[in-house]
Amino acid sequence: MSGLSTLIRTMLSSLRDLMPIVVVIGFFQLIVLQEPLPNMFSIFLGLLLVVFGLTLFVFGLEMGLFPVGEAMAQAFAKKGSVVWLLIFSFCLGFGTTIAEPALTAVSNEAAEVAAEGGAIKNTMENRESYANGLRLTVALSVGCAIVLGVFRILKGWPIQYLIIGGYVGVVILTGFARKTLSASLMTPVVSRLQPSLCH
Repeated sequence: MSGLSTLIRTMLSSLRDLMPIVVVIGFFQLIVLQEPLPNMFSIFLGLLLVVFGLTLFVFGLEMGLFPVGEAMAQAFAKKGSVVWLLIFSFCLGFGTTIAEPALTAVSNEAAEVAAEGGAIKNTMENRESYANGLRLTVALSVGCAIVLGVFRILKGWPIQYLIIGGYVGVVILTGFARKTLSASLMTPVVSRLQPSLCH
């Protein structure tokens, strides 16, 4: 009975997490573009499948993997092995991120946009390479961030310094970003919205 209540609670949590996306899409489609949602039944069915999929995914993690991860982290902490604790933290962050379904979907869509914008050649191999590169980059970043977070906890560093350092790093990196790349990626997005905006 407790498992069923946990499953229902996880489903409600997944639905709550999806609501901001649904609200944003509905607002821009109905208010900004002033057009009805196409294929309402397909959208509703797809939303239900996403909710059920996320529910089972999170429920499975909480039931099987999270307890094992917590037990291993506590074991590493008790043994005082900081190096192995950091290695475990990185692997955990990298593994869970690379397996994230939402990241896979976003990476594939980003590869399609990049190909249409001319940033990469529009071939299956290039799109897959681009999407996999994005997934690996995000997974490596999450792994390093978790290692830094664990190290911060061990050393007692103030978190605001790390946040400020992250923002400074982003500002510095924007100076090295190619303007042509940003423009090429935005072109297919604008072209997709243009017919609706003109209507």
